[in-house]
Amino acid sequence: MTIQWFPGHMAKARREVSEKLKLVDIIFELIDARLPLSSRNPMIDEVIHQKPRLLILNKADMADESETRKWVDYFAEKGQTAIAINSLEGKGLQKVTKAAQEILAPKWERMKLKGMKPRAIRAMIVGIPNVGKSTLINRLAKKNIAKTGNTPGVTKSQQWIKVGKDIELLDTPGILWPKFEDQEVGLKLALTGAIKDTIINMEDLAVYGLKFLSLHYPQRMEERYGISFVHENLVETFDLIGEKRKVYGPGGEIDYEQVALIIVRDIRNQNFGKLTFDIVDEQIEKESL
Repeated sequence: MTIQWFPGHMAKARREVSEKLKLVDIIFELIDARLPLSSRNPMIDEVIHQKPRLLILNKADMADESETRKWVDYFAEKGQTAIAINSLEGKGLQKVTKAAQEILAPKWERMKLKGMKPRAIRAMIVGIPNVGKSTLINRLAKKNIAKTGNTPGVTKSQQWIKVGKDIELLDTPGILWPKFEDQEVGLKLALTGAIKDTIINMEDLAVYGLKFLSLHYPQRMEERYGISFVHENLVETFDLIGEKRKVYGPGGEIDYEQVALIIVRDIRNQNFGKLTFDIVDEQIEKESL
């Protein structure tokens, strides 16, 4: 399955980000704590260049906590400051301002030496669709300013938002890259809802999800479906899950389409518990090859 999704407003957003870059002191790059690498847009590196950056791992409440800690350490070793938050419940938000102030301390010191008065930090918030940018902005601003939604592509324009006296935020629409070089990245993004379901083959997505669970969280899959591995004959696996969940179509046959939907929804609704789909050790192993 090949996944591509690059609506016209995203191309426009990329141009706008480039144009507004000179107005901000720092980039807040919002990424999904379940996908700390796959939810990072490589296009953003091309656009923002050497601008100071804070990586914000959002939806940490949905991610495997031990993996999240590993990812924060991983980024630190790469010289990048990363923090984990849950914007939906407002947890960890105080870390955003503190981390931004620490990153910009050298710049602020230079401004002070030139006799310039302190001012609010000007930050641009960027990230792929459905990563929680609008929810974070509303939490930081303590009011509903940015539109929110659980489908990708809600924000389609830029706006400045005051966050207390310390930060002024420039919101931007979510930007996906035009082509996924690694199709597994597309599958991971689709599995967590960053790509519209209407362009996805749900059965392929369900199979990918099951194979991932069998490799990294087999005990949870056994608790949920009574199976700990995926059969070579995928129909057999779908039959077992369909029978357990009593998903029958006309004539008493297993409804494979509904089984696929159940698998994807179970993953998204945390019925397997907290999951992280990018594994730190796997990434380190890739880099060592």
